[in-house]
Amino acid sequence: MSSAGFPEGFVWGVSTSAYQIEGATSADGRLPSIWDTFSADRAEACDHYHRYAEDVRLMKDLGMAAYRFSVSWARVFPQGDGKPNAAGLDFYDRLLDELGDAGITPYATLYHWDLPQALEDRGGWPSRDTARHFADYAAAVHERLGDRVDTWFTLNEPWVAAFLGYGSGSHAPGRTSAAEAFRSAHHMLLGHGLATQALRAAGAARVGAVLNLSPVMTPAQVSDFDRPLSDEDAEAVRRIDALANRQFLEPMLRGSHPAELLPIVERNGGLGHVRDGDLQTIAQPLDLLGVNYYTPLVVQAQPSELADPAWPGSEGVLFCTVPTAVTAMGWPIVPGGLSLLLRRLSHDHPDLDLMITENGADFVDVVTGDDIHDVERISFIEEHLRALRAAVEEGARVRGYLVWTLLDNLEWSDGYRRKFGLVHVDFATQRRRPKDSALWYRDVIRRNGLAETRPRRPTLETVAARAGVSRATVSRVVNGESSVSPEVRAGVLRAVNELGYVPNAAARSLVTRRTNAIALVLSVPRQGGDALTAAVVQYVTSLLEGAGKQITLMLADTAESHRRIVAHVEARLVDGVVLLPPDRADTLAERLSRTGVPVVLLGKPAIASLVPYVDVDNAAGAAAATEHLLALGRRRIGMVCGPMDLVTVQDRLAGHRAALQKAGLTPHLALAGDLTRASGAAATLRLLSDSPSLDAVFAATDQLAIGVLRAARELGRRVPEDLAVVGFDDVDAASATTPGLTTVRVPVADQALALARLLLSRLEGRHTTSVVLPARLVVRESA
Repeated sequence: MSSAGFPEGFVWGVSTSAYQIEGATSADGRLPSIWDTFSADRAEACDHYHRYAEDVRLMKDLGMAAYRFSVSWARVFPQGDGKPNAAGLDFYDRLLDELGDAGITPYATLYHWDLPQALEDRGGWPSRDTARHFADYAAAVHERLGDRVDTWFTLNEPWVAAFLGYGSGSHAPGRTSAAEAFRSAHHMLLGHGLATQALRAAGAARVGAVLNLSPVMTPAQVSDFDRPLSDEDAEAVRRIDALANRQFLEPMLRGSHPAELLPIVERNGGLGHVRDGDLQTIAQPLDLLGVNYYTPLVVQAQPSELADPAWPGSEGVLFCTVPTAVTAMGWPIVPGGLSLLLRRLSHDHPDLDLMITENGADFVDVVTGDDIHDVERISFIEEHLRALRAAVEEGARVRGYLVWTLLDNLEWSDGYRRKFGLVHVDFATQRRRPKDSALWYRDVIRRNGLAETRPRRPTLETVAARAGVSRATVSRVVNGESSVSPEVRAGVLRAVNELGYVPNAAARSLVTRRTNAIALVLSVPRQGGDALTAAVVQYVTSLLEGAGKQITLMLADTAESHRRIVAHVEARLVDGVVLLPPDRADTLAERLSRTGVPVVLLGKPAIASLVPYVDVDNAAGAAAATEHLLALGRRRIGMVCGPMDLVTVQDRLAGHRAALQKAGLTPHLALAGDLTRASGAAATLRLLSDSPSLDAVFAATDQLAIGVLRAARELGRRVPEDLAVVGFDDVDAASATTPGLTTVRVPVADQALALARLLLSRLEGRHTTSVVLPARLVVRESA
């Protein structure tokens, strides 16, 4: 291979799914699928059913060699079983003929989540009969289309269909049962095995399945894949890997279940649906495994965390945000995760052929005249192709790459607002327009690889110089303003096209009158919040500057400074405000919110506010600390509280009380005048004097907890033998105490990142709500 090329015969193409593009939901005998019932007002999609010839021509013009589509089960068997609907199969006949004429190889997927509603009414995937009906459906489709389809995929992403459809209820059919989710997953695997047998018996050339696979890692491993893990984090990673990946890989490819999985299934409804011989049926030899990769799963151990409904069995595991670039859906962009995944598959299954059957991203596209500039999507695909190529060079048996997706489409529960397509679709007119990414991908296909070097992107100034106009005029043209004469507009657009210019934030700000400045307002210093304040300044500044924003630091420590800040914002000298409010009541947030400029807060405000904020779940963290003490057998637990006018202390006290009440116990409290160690020691002396039989103390902050340790030594109480101690915050000193302080870790960096992302969402006009992040118990020697 050349330095940026792919092997000879590498397959390039795109993937789609029937429900997302076909429309025509009641045409030619088709009856509803579960998705028509779940989102009945959205189903016309891209009208591909009537426009398939146009879409095939688009693919041909873009040089696609392969097209992975899905067959609608409800179009072929409207009732789920019985006699096939000839008119439904006729559509796929026409589509395959069109693809054949265009020289495009079809890859057919039999199930992409659109179960006939009639089968759902008879039990759906939790019913074993559905697997048998699926095999009958596969045989009928092959009988009609098998002369033109060489490669068949049985299932697409069974994890999503089972656990979002039957576990969390966020996808069709909207059921919320962990037991039904696990039964559905098993029956989909069984259906895969039965359908594979049916296809092979009918003479299918190649049969495979498509899985959404993600490497599972901790936040620290996102930037260092080889970083060693604690025992607790390693167990969390293994468990989520079993639920996400190995639950499907091992039955299909090894005829076994992951060791970690069966106890979880047993706890969530039992194993009565798993019968002798099922694994042998499921483990039919595969000719090709389709890999859908978008983002890694990032987790860490969190003893207090409840199971996510989409992940039954994930108790004690926190699904984390990470400090990296994200797509418009908020998915972290980690191209190296694809290399990591392919290396693992190649190591575990060295003789298995692989194909990347989905990879792509949702971004907000920039429409300029007839052009759609999606530089972020180009960058996303390019970086993933570089990661893919690295894996191929290492020996991964990857035979092709299919972008998700050809057309902007109906993105399931998210409707039409998500834009994954290489081709823009105006849903009012159904007009198709290739985006810059489509044209870029066409060139990749022609080269059978990436360009040797990455071209330097032209700037606003370059375009202005080429057109002989000002930067502001270029900005007005690319933003569609009507104030520019037709002659000047034509000249600017000619320069834009000649240079391949992609409008950026600078071009847009000239006409939107945005300053691209953000005020980072530091209020009266928060007690014990120095580390959090420093992290916010570091991370918020870094993330916002990376988004093209300029940061103005402002200190709000006097009434005059408040007046000056409000006047600065009212004058629209900034586009948004990040405010670190004081611990106690303050009106600055409300005054800023009335300016109409987007404002976000760090920490839940003392006064109820409509301004969105980012905070930690202090109540749940305190409950986790208290439950940990209870699990150790401590039954006489006291609490040292800081000043009760602090919101964090109020919430931590509420969580502590709730955990004790659940255990049938009464709280013992001592109030500290402030958050210093001396106040913690004094409050502990009073607490133990009033209740000398206490065997544990929970302190509202680490500084108070260090005071508790000091008082225990004065009284001759041994920690933890006589008195277990737990704090909250995980300040630097917590790990250096003697003994080391068990505490609740506040995710400092995550708060800062969430704060920046919340503001960016507000600046883009998206609906926003406050963000409350989970905290994590860190167990050390003091408890």
